[in-house]
Amino acid sequence: MKNRILVLLMLGLTINAIGQFSTGVSGLAALNTNIKIDTTPTTVTMTLKGNSTRWLGIGFGGNTMATTTDMFIWNDTADRDYTLDTSSNSGHNMPLPDADQSWTIVSDTVIGGIRTIVATRPLVSAGDYTFLNNSSFIQILFAQGDTTTLAYHGTSNVHNSSQITRFFLALEDFSIDAPSLYPNPTKGNFIIKSKTCIDAIKIYSQTGAVVKTIAIEIPKEENEINVSDLASGMYIVELQNGEQKSYKNLMVE
Repeated sequence: MKNRILVLLMLGLTINAIGQFSTGVSGLAALNTNIKIDTTPTTVTMTLKGNSTRWLGIGFGGNTMATTTDMFIWNDTADRDYTLDTSSNSGHNMPLPDADQSWTIVSDTVIGGIRTIVATRPLVSAGDYTFLNNSSFIQILFAQGDTTTLAYHGTSNVHNSSQITRFFLALEDFSIDAPSLYPNPTKGNFIIKSKTCIDAIKIYSQTGAVVKTIAIEIPKEENEINVSDLASGMYIVELQNGEQKSYKNLMVE
Protein backbone atom coordinates (compact mmCIF):
# COMPACT_ATOMS: atom_id res chain seq x y z
CA MET A 1 0.00 0.00 0.00
CA LYS A 2 2.83 2.41 0.89
CA ASN A 3 4.54 1.68 -2.44
CA ARG A 4 1.28 2.34 -4.29
CA ILE A 5 0.79 5.67 -2.50
CA LEU A 6 4.40 6.62 -3.29
CA VAL A 7 3.88 5.82 -6.98
CA LEU A 8 0.70 7.93 -7.07
CA LEU A 9 2.45 10.83 -5.38
CA MET A 10 5.36 10.62 -7.83
CA LEU A 11 2.93 10.47 -10.75
CA GLY A 12 1.10 13.53 -9.42
CA LEU A 13 4.36 15.45 -9.08
CA THR A 14 5.34 14.45 -12.63
CA ILE A 15 1.99 15.58 -14.06
CA ASN A 16 2.23 18.92 -12.25
CA ALA A 17 5.83 19.40 -13.39
CA ILE A 18 5.56 18.55 -17.10
CA GLY A 19 1.93 17.65 -17.76
CA GLN A 20 -0.26 19.47 -20.24
CA PHE A 21 -4.03 19.91 -20.31
CA SER A 22 -6.50 20.88 -23.02
CA THR A 23 -10.19 21.66 -23.44
CA GLY A 24 -10.13 20.31 -26.96
CA VAL A 25 -12.21 22.28 -29.45
CA SER A 26 -15.33 23.59 -27.69
CA GLY A 27 -18.14 25.09 -29.74
CA LEU A 28 -19.51 28.48 -28.79
CA ALA A 29 -23.12 29.57 -29.27
CA ALA A 30 -22.61 31.50 -32.51
CA LEU A 31 -22.28 29.87 -35.92
CA ASN A 32 -18.70 28.84 -36.86
CA THR A 33 -17.25 29.91 -33.51
CA ASN A 34 -15.20 27.74 -31.19
CA ILE A 35 -12.41 27.90 -28.65
CA LYS A 36 -9.57 25.65 -27.50
CA ILE A 37 -7.48 26.33 -24.40
CA ASP A 38 -4.23 24.45 -23.77
CA THR A 39 -2.04 24.82 -20.70
CA THR A 40 1.48 23.81 -19.72
CA PRO A 41 3.04 24.38 -16.29
CA THR A 42 3.90 27.96 -17.35
CA THR A 43 1.79 29.02 -20.33
CA VAL A 44 -1.77 29.11 -21.62
CA THR A 45 -2.47 29.01 -25.36
CA MET A 46 -5.92 30.00 -26.63
CA THR A 47 -7.19 29.29 -30.15
CA LEU A 48 -10.32 31.29 -30.94
CA LYS A 49 -12.32 31.06 -34.17
CA GLY A 50 -15.22 33.24 -35.28
CA ASN A 51 -16.72 35.58 -37.85
CA SER A 52 -14.00 37.85 -39.27
CA THR A 53 -16.38 40.83 -39.61
CA ARG A 54 -17.23 40.97 -35.87
CA TRP A 55 -15.40 41.63 -32.64
CA LEU A 56 -15.01 38.45 -30.60
CA GLY A 57 -14.89 38.45 -26.80
CA ILE A 58 -14.08 35.74 -24.26
CA GLY A 59 -14.46 36.37 -20.52
CA PHE A 60 -12.81 34.18 -17.89
CA GLY A 61 -13.82 33.29 -14.35
CA GLY A 62 -17.52 34.17 -14.36
CA ASN A 63 -20.85 33.52 -16.02
CA THR A 64 -22.09 37.13 -16.23
CA MET A 65 -20.59 40.50 -17.09
CA ALA A 66 -20.62 41.43 -13.41
CA THR A 67 -18.71 38.31 -12.28
CA THR A 68 -16.22 37.88 -15.10
CA THR A 69 -12.78 38.97 -13.93
CA ASP A 70 -10.84 39.20 -17.17
CA MET A 71 -11.48 39.33 -20.92
CA PHE A 72 -9.76 38.73 -24.23
CA ILE A 73 -11.38 40.77 -27.02
CA TRP A 74 -10.34 40.76 -30.66
CA ASN A 75 -11.38 44.07 -32.23
CA ASP A 76 -10.12 46.70 -34.64
CA THR A 77 -7.74 48.24 -32.10
CA ALA A 78 -4.39 46.87 -30.91
CA ASP A 79 -5.79 46.07 -27.45
CA ARG A 80 -6.66 42.47 -26.62
CA ASP A 81 -6.53 42.31 -22.82
CA TYR A 82 -9.54 43.87 -21.05
CA THR A 83 -11.03 44.26 -17.58
CA LEU A 84 -14.74 44.70 -17.09
CA ASP A 85 -15.87 47.98 -15.55
CA THR A 86 -18.14 46.96 -12.68
CA SER A 87 -18.31 50.40 -11.07
CA SER A 88 -21.95 50.94 -12.10
CA ASN A 89 -24.73 49.75 -14.38
CA SER A 90 -24.68 46.32 -12.67
CA GLY A 91 -21.31 45.58 -14.21
CA HIS A 92 -22.52 46.06 -17.79
CA ASN A 93 -20.28 48.98 -18.71
CA MET A 94 -17.91 48.83 -21.67
CA PRO A 95 -14.79 46.75 -20.82
CA LEU A 96 -11.61 48.76 -20.35
CA PRO A 97 -8.28 47.86 -21.99
CA ASP A 98 -5.54 46.92 -19.53
CA ALA A 99 -2.43 49.07 -19.38
CA ASP A 100 -0.43 45.84 -19.39
CA GLN A 101 -1.46 43.78 -22.42
CA SER A 102 -0.56 40.27 -21.27
CA TRP A 103 -1.75 38.30 -24.33
CA THR A 104 0.72 37.77 -27.18
CA ILE A 105 -0.83 37.16 -30.59
CA VAL A 106 0.96 34.23 -32.22
CA SER A 107 -1.14 34.26 -35.39
CA ASP A 108 -4.25 35.99 -36.74
CA THR A 109 -5.53 34.58 -40.04
CA VAL A 110 -8.76 34.81 -42.02
CA ILE A 111 -9.90 32.05 -44.37
CA GLY A 112 -13.36 31.93 -45.90
CA GLY A 113 -14.67 34.67 -43.61
CA ILE A 114 -13.54 32.84 -40.45
CA ARG A 115 -10.87 34.40 -38.27
CA THR A 116 -8.51 32.12 -36.33
CA ILE A 117 -6.58 33.74 -33.50
CA VAL A 118 -3.86 31.98 -31.56
CA ALA A 119 -2.75 33.86 -28.44
CA THR A 120 -0.56 32.99 -25.46
CA ARG A 121 0.20 34.40 -22.01
CA PRO A 122 1.69 33.18 -18.71
CA LEU A 123 -0.67 31.19 -16.49
CA VAL A 124 -0.26 33.84 -13.81
CA SER A 125 -0.38 37.50 -14.81
CA ALA A 126 -0.89 40.41 -12.42
CA GLY A 127 -4.46 41.70 -12.48
CA ASP A 128 -5.62 38.94 -14.84
CA TYR A 129 -7.46 35.64 -14.50
CA THR A 130 -5.15 32.89 -13.21
CA PHE A 131 -5.17 29.72 -15.28
CA LEU A 132 -4.46 26.41 -13.55
CA ASN A 133 -2.58 23.62 -15.26
CA ASN A 134 -4.93 20.81 -14.26
CA SER A 135 -8.21 19.17 -15.27
CA SER A 136 -10.51 21.67 -13.54
CA PHE A 137 -13.20 23.30 -15.68
CA ILE A 138 -12.86 26.86 -16.99
CA GLN A 139 -15.86 29.18 -16.72
CA ILE A 140 -16.08 31.41 -19.79
CA LEU A 141 -18.35 34.10 -21.20
CA PHE A 142 -18.69 34.61 -24.98
CA ALA A 143 -19.94 37.60 -26.93
CA GLN A 144 -19.62 39.08 -30.40
CA GLY A 145 -20.51 42.38 -32.01
CA ASP A 146 -22.13 43.67 -35.20
CA THR A 147 -18.77 44.89 -36.53
CA THR A 148 -15.10 44.73 -35.60
CA THR A 149 -15.46 47.95 -33.60
CA LEU A 150 -15.97 47.21 -29.92
CA ALA A 151 -19.43 48.30 -28.78
CA TYR A 152 -22.47 46.93 -26.97
CA HIS A 153 -23.18 43.47 -28.36
CA GLY A 154 -26.91 44.15 -28.45
CA THR A 155 -29.71 41.71 -27.82
CA SER A 156 -29.70 40.22 -31.33
CA ASN A 157 -26.10 38.99 -31.22
CA VAL A 158 -25.32 35.67 -29.60
CA HIS A 159 -23.79 35.89 -26.14
CA ASN A 160 -23.67 33.14 -23.55
CA SER A 161 -21.69 31.51 -20.75
CA SER A 162 -20.46 27.95 -20.41
CA GLN A 163 -18.12 25.69 -18.48
CA ILE A 164 -15.50 23.98 -20.61
CA THR A 165 -13.85 20.89 -19.22
CA ARG A 166 -10.27 19.76 -19.74
CA PHE A 167 -8.41 16.49 -20.14
CA PHE A 168 -4.85 15.49 -19.42
CA LEU A 169 -2.58 15.23 -22.45
CA ALA A 170 -1.00 11.97 -21.33
CA LEU A 171 2.74 11.65 -20.92
CA GLU A 172 3.92 9.55 -23.85
CA ASP A 173 4.58 5.93 -22.90
CA PHE A 174 7.59 4.85 -24.99
CA SER A 175 7.32 1.20 -23.99
CA ILE A 176 5.91 0.34 -27.43
CA ASP A 177 7.78 2.98 -29.38
CA ALA A 178 5.46 5.97 -29.24
CA PRO A 179 2.74 5.01 -31.75
CA SER A 180 1.17 7.66 -33.97
CA LEU A 181 -2.56 8.04 -34.44
CA TYR A 182 -4.14 9.90 -37.36
CA PRO A 183 -6.29 11.64 -38.42
CA ASN A 184 -7.02 13.10 -35.02
CA PRO A 185 -9.71 14.45 -34.72
CA THR A 186 -11.51 11.80 -36.78
CA LYS A 187 -15.03 11.54 -38.15
CA GLY A 188 -14.94 7.77 -38.60
CA ASN A 189 -11.75 5.87 -39.36
CA PHE A 190 -8.28 6.44 -37.96
CA ILE A 191 -4.95 4.67 -38.33
CA ILE A 192 -2.61 3.54 -35.56
CA LYS A 193 0.98 3.16 -36.67
CA SER A 194 3.72 1.77 -34.43
CA LYS A 195 7.22 0.36 -34.69
CA THR A 196 6.02 -2.75 -32.87
CA CYS A 197 3.01 -4.98 -33.49
CA ILE A 198 -0.21 -4.12 -31.66
CA ASP A 199 -2.16 -7.17 -30.53
CA ALA A 200 -5.02 -5.55 -28.57
CA ILE A 201 -6.83 -2.19 -28.60
CA LYS A 202 -9.37 -0.78 -26.15
CA ILE A 203 -11.08 2.59 -26.25
CA TYR A 204 -12.17 4.27 -23.00
CA SER A 205 -14.48 7.19 -22.34
CA GLN A 206 -13.26 10.09 -20.20
CA THR A 207 -15.00 8.45 -17.22
CA GLY A 208 -12.88 5.30 -17.63
CA ALA A 209 -15.58 3.05 -19.12
CA VAL A 210 -14.55 0.70 -21.93
CA VAL A 211 -16.65 1.71 -24.95
CA LYS A 212 -14.98 -0.37 -27.63
CA THR A 213 -12.68 -3.40 -27.80
CA ILE A 214 -10.94 -4.23 -31.07
CA ALA A 215 -9.67 -7.75 -31.63
CA ILE A 216 -6.46 -7.91 -33.67
CA GLU A 217 -6.35 -11.36 -35.27
CA ILE A 218 -2.94 -10.86 -36.84
CA PRO A 219 -0.76 -8.43 -34.80
CA LYS A 220 0.76 -5.82 -37.07
CA GLU A 221 2.39 -2.39 -36.98
CA GLU A 222 -0.42 -0.51 -38.76
CA ASN A 223 -4.10 -0.88 -37.95
CA GLU A 224 -7.15 0.99 -39.28
CA ILE A 225 -9.94 1.41 -36.73
CA ASN A 226 -13.53 2.51 -37.31
CA VAL A 227 -15.19 4.57 -34.56
CA SER A 228 -18.17 5.92 -36.49
CA ASP A 229 -20.40 4.25 -33.89
CA LEU A 230 -19.01 6.40 -31.08
CA ALA A 231 -20.55 9.70 -30.03
CA SER A 232 -18.58 12.91 -30.55
CA GLY A 233 -16.13 13.60 -27.75
CA MET A 234 -12.74 12.80 -26.29
CA TYR A 235 -11.60 9.20 -25.77
CA ILE A 236 -8.49 7.37 -24.57
CA VAL A 237 -7.06 4.61 -26.78
CA GLU A 238 -5.17 1.81 -25.02
CA LEU A 239 -2.67 -0.04 -27.21
CA GLN A 240 -1.20 -3.33 -26.04
CA ASN A 241 1.71 -5.47 -27.15
CA GLY A 242 1.98 -8.43 -24.79
CA GLU A 243 2.47 -6.93 -21.32
CA GLN A 244 3.37 -3.48 -22.66
CA LYS A 245 0.75 -0.74 -22.98
CA SER A 246 0.59 2.79 -24.36
CA TYR A 247 -2.19 5.39 -24.31
CA LYS A 248 -3.23 8.04 -26.82
CA ASN A 249 -5.96 10.68 -26.76
CA LEU A 250 -8.51 10.56 -29.58
CA MET A 251 -11.09 13.19 -30.53
CA VAL A 252 -14.16 11.94 -32.40
CA GLU A 253 -16.08 14.63 -34.26
